[in-house]
Amino acid sequence: MQMPKPTEADRVRFTALVPDGPDVVVKPMFGNLGAFVNGTMFMGLFGSDVGVKLAAADAEELLAQPGAGPFGPAERPMGGYVTLPATWSPEQAAPWVERSRTQVAALPPKKPKK
Repeated sequence: MQMPKPTEADRVRFTALVPDGPDVVVKPMFGNLGAFVNGTMFMGLFGSDVGVKLAAADAEELLAQPGAGPFGPAERPMGGYVTLPATWSPEQAAPWVERSRTQVAALPPKKPKK
């Protein structure tokens, strides 16, 4: 499987969509980026695709939007994550990013690996 590399414009778009907060951390992931809260990724960058982690009902609602789709490698998309439409403005994406952050923040914190 070939890992797509984001362009600098993709990285800028992603970081601009990440909400501010003391509990939000952005880290590199396999040449891409991930935004985490309490140790769990709520938003990721895979090449030029920005994906958000959502509950099943929210994922279905987002997948009904034109341009949304599975997130991650085509042969093995990440379960629970949905790609935001690439044509969306930051204002259109923000409610979905916040919904993802809120849902993940409600999960128990992940214990750091030794």
